[in-house]
Amino acid sequence: MRNNLSRLAIFALALMLVLSACGGSAPAPAAEKPAAEATAEATEAPAATEAPAAEAPAEEGGMQIPDVAEGKFNVAMVLIGPHDDGGWSQAHYEGLEYIEKNVPNVHTAYVENVPEGADSEQVFRSLSRKGFNMIFGTSFGFGDPMQSVAEEFPEVMYIHLTGINSNGTNFGNLMGAMENMKYLAGMLAGARAKADGNPKLGYMATFPIPEEIRLGNAIALGMKKTCPECTMDVRWLNTWHDPVIEKEAAASLFDGGAQVVFTGADTPAVADVAQEKGKWGVTYDWYGSCKVDACLTAPYWVWGPVYAGITEKVIAGTYVPGWDYFDAETGALGLYGFMEGQEMQPGVKELDPAVIAEVEDILAKMVKGEFTRFDVFSGPIKDNKGNEVLPAGKKLEQVDLDAFPEFGLPCTVPVCMKWWAEGITAELPQ
Repeated sequence: MRNNLSRLAIFALALMLVLSACGGSAPAPAAEKPAAEATAEATEAPAATEAPAAEAPAEEGGMQIPDVAEGKFNVAMVLIGPHDDGGWSQAHYEGLEYIEKNVPNVHTAYVENVPEGADSEQVFRSLSRKGFNMIFGTSFGFGDPMQSVAEEFPEVMYIHLTGINSNGTNFGNLMGAMENMKYLAGMLAGARAKADGNPKLGYMATFPIPEEIRLGNAIALGMKKTCPECTMDVRWLNTWHDPVIEKEAAASLFDGGAQVVFTGADTPAVADVAQEKGKWGVTYDWYGSCKVDACLTAPYWVWGPVYAGITEKVIAGTYVPGWDYFDAETGALGLYGFMEGQEMQPGVKELDPAVIAEVEDILAKMVKGEFTRFDVFSGPIKDNKGNEVLPAGKKLEQVDLDAFPEFGLPCTVPVCMKWWAEGITAELPQ
């Protein structure tokens, strides 16, 4: 279970990886983009302003930190990229807007383009000193800085997105089972590649962490369900947000023969390149990322109701931070083209109706809580070396999804998430 994850593991992970960023309870309505209530900007040095308020005062190293609103519950969000990136950060930004629109007496603000390390720690500390009551940090690499600041400000609640650590009092983490939607997208991509007569897929992975390997494996498991002969190559980006690098990696995979390419990064670049190449891309994170016809679908997040539910509990004094990992029944996960009010993309409409019906059936079960992340990762599973990872009748546990063996956590070899599934042609980096 996640409460077995130690601070030592986080420290070890921080030393192993230099990261830029990743990737509830109430049911989620269809996502929409309301008008901004608070804005922020950080360029050379992290900075933030509130609109339409006057320019915020400078603090510590020239940073500008937004002010709180007196008499309100103040919520701040720290973003790794721009709030309108068309992906990860935009999905979180809209979740922040949802809080202000749906939770009474709440004021929100954000700081964008904040790198990890000393800069992010300074931002979290400055926001805390300003008097924000709750702070969301939306990058994997914000974990250690947030935890350090949380120890200094026990009266502030800190929620870390995608991390694996918590102090159980005022610092916790939040993540969802995006592997569910990646699995379904893998089914669609496999069927598309098979129909096109080119059984090759590609995956643009960000950093070699359990999350990215888990999502890649979910894609491959879905791919094999509809296209047993399909294979999938991998390119490591070593960034979460860089449109140029993302376009280059997508082009490399398409030019290498891939018919459908997935991204684990923040922008819709993969679909734009697919449009140029006459092939197919699968975007990520935000429902609005799947704009061009060459986009098959987009596994995406709807953070608003999750964030609003947490905010209400924090205000009421009933929220206990820990290891929140939600599944599809919360309504916080979506598959573009298959949710209520959405139309399937052109490349999906043409697929075998039996495949579409199967995807719709599994999605309906996910939304009801009858098919979870543990059903995605159920045996028999083999790795790409032919070894049995999991026998028939067995399912992975949460710690298996989250951990490497080196973390010293109670996952078991070989089911710790340090393997590529059958069909993936890449090697894991050392």
